[in-house]
Amino acid sequence: MWVIATAGHVDHGKSTLVRALTGMEPDRWAEERRRGMTIDLGYAWTRLPSGNTVAFVDVPGHERFVPNMLAGVGPVPAAMLVVAADEGWKPQSAEHLAALDALGVRHALLVVSRADLADPGPATRQALEQLAKTSAGDVEAVAVSAATGEGLDELRAALDRLGAALPPPDLGAPVRLWIDRSFTIRGSGTVVTGTLGAGRLTTDAELELDGAPVRVRGLQSLGDPVSTVDAVARVAVNLRGVERTAAARGDALVEPGRYVATSLVDVRVHGDPVASLPATVVLHIGSAAVPARVRPLGVDTARLRLDRPLPLHAGDHALLRDPGRHRVPGGVTVLDVAPPPLTRRGAAAARASELSTMDGSPDAADELRRRRVVHADELRRMGIEPPGSGWLVDPSYEAVLRTRLLAEVRDYASAHPVDPDPPVDAMARALDLPDRALVERLTAPPFVVHNGRISSGARLPERIQKAVAAVLAELAAAPFAAPEADRLAALGLGPKEIGAAVKAGLLVRIADGIVLAPAALEAVAGRLAVLPQPFTVSEARKALGTSRRVAVPLLELLHRRGTTRRLPDGRHQLS
Repeated sequence: MWVIATAGHVDHGKSTLVRALTGMEPDRWAEERRRGMTIDLGYAWTRLPSGNTVAFVDVPGHERFVPNMLAGVGPVPAAMLVVAADEGWKPQSAEHLAALDALGVRHALLVVSRADLADPGPATRQALEQLAKTSAGDVEAVAVSAATGEGLDELRAALDRLGAALPPPDLGAPVRLWIDRSFTIRGSGTVVTGTLGAGRLTTDAELELDGAPVRVRGLQSLGDPVSTVDAVARVAVNLRGVERTAAARGDALVEPGRYVATSLVDVRVHGDPVASLPATVVLHIGSAAVPARVRPLGVDTARLRLDRPLPLHAGDHALLRDPGRHRVPGGVTVLDVAPPPLTRRGAAAARASELSTMDGSPDAADELRRRRVVHADELRRMGIEPPGSGWLVDPSYEAVLRTRLLAEVRDYASAHPVDPDPPVDAMARALDLPDRALVERLTAPPFVVHNGRISSGARLPERIQKAVAAVLAELAAAPFAAPEADRLAALGLGPKEIGAAVKAGLLVRIADGIVLAPAALEAVAGRLAVLPQPFTVSEARKALGTSRRVAVPLLELLHRRGTTRRLPDGRHQLS
C-alpha cells in the first residue's frame, strides 16, 4: 500500500479529486458536506492500474484548519499538491508547501485541477517553480478535470510512478503509530487510526500509550480485518481495555522500550535564523501539535521545552509553526532527545559548539563519546543502535576511569589502614558511576573484587599482625579456648582490628568477641567424631577443652554449615 496526503489551497478541489479517483466520500462530517469545505481529515483509497493500492489522507485547505492539515501530512511519506488552473498559486498553496518542505517530504506530485475552466499552463509553471525550491525538487505535473474526467487516467498512472519511487519501508523499525482518530465501537471498545510509517503491527501485540501498556485486540486496514499490518499503511487498531478518553489525536502507540518520552530536545532549525523565532512556537510531528518554548543555542540550533512529553528519536524531522503570524518559520531535525542540563556558566556556549558538529544522523560512537557512560537500552530508546549490550563506556573515558579508580582505592587504603579494602558501592559513588557493575569491570590486577569490596593487596598494620600472632600462639596450645574479651582488648584487638584479621583469613569469628584459628574449624569434626552420637553441649565442651561461652556458638556455626544437625531433644549429631 502507498499512502499519500493531499495538500493545497482551500476550494481547489482536493476532496473532489479524491472522490473522482476512489468513488469514496472523504468528507466524514455532515457539516463538511453541507458547507462544501473540508474541515477535518478524510480517508479514501483505490486500486491503481499496476494493481497497487493507494490510500489518500485528504486534508483541509482553509488557514483556520492548518493544525488538522499538519496532523494528516506529518506521518505520510508523499504528497499530492493540488492547484486550481483557474486560480493559480494561493496563500494556502504556499503554506502547505512550506509545511511539506519543513517536514522534508521528497516525494510529491503536482495536480492542476479544474483544467476544464482555464488553461492549466500558467498555474503549472508557477507551481513547479515553487516546488523546485523545496525538498520535493522537480516533480511530475498532471492537469485534470474531476468534472469531465479529463486527465484522470494520466493521474492514476502518475500515482503509480510516484508510489514506485518511494523508498521501501523499514519493517524492522520499532512501531510508532501517530493517532489521528479515536472513537468507540459498541462491543469492541476503543479504536484508533493512523498511518503506520515503519515497522509491523500484529494482533495481540503489546504496545505503550503515554507510558502505559496496552494490547492490540484487533486490526483493520482499508476496512478489512487483518492479523498483521506492514508499513506503509493506513490502519485501525482496536485496543483492549483502553478508555476512549485515554487516546486522542497527537498521541502515539509505540513499541515498549524503544522510544524516549521527552519534553526537552535539542534541534537544528532549517529555515529562519533561530534568533528570529518567537519565544513560543508549536512543534508539529506526526499527528502531534505541542507548544514549545525556544532557547537559542547558536545560529541554527536551539533547545525546545515541550508542554508535554513526546516519543521521539534522534534524527526525527518535525516543523515549527508560529500560530500568531500564521506561518511556518522552518523545519527541525532532532539532534538529542536526552540533552544535558545547562546549569553551569558557559554550558550553553559549549553545548552550542557541540551541537554544531551534529547532523541528527544516529551514530553510536559519537553518542558514546558525548555521554561517556550510557546503557545500551538507553541508546536504543534514543533511536541509536548500540554497539553492544549492558553498560557501555567510551574507550578514552574508560582509561580515565581506571586511573581514577586506582587513585581512589589507594586513598581509601591510606585513610582506613585497619580496613583498607573499599566497598565497590563507595567507589561507584566516588567515580559518579550509575552501577556497581561498572566498578567491577574497571577493576584490574593486582586488584580483585571479593565480597563486595576491592582487595587492595595491602598488608595489615604491624601492630595488628603482632597481636594476631599472640592470639594464634595461645590457641596453638588450646585450639578451642578462645581468648576472653579483656585479653583481646589488652592486645589492642577491637571489632575493627578483628574484622581486618578475619578478612585477611588469619582468624575465624565464631560470634562477637569470640575468635579461633582457621585450623580449629578444620579439626573440630574429628574431635566430635570420638563422642557417642548424638552428644550434648556439655559433652562437646569437654571434648574440645573449652567453655560453654565458646561451645554454644561453635555448635550453632557447625549447624549452619551443615557439619552437624540439631535434634528435637537439643542434642547434636555429626551429619
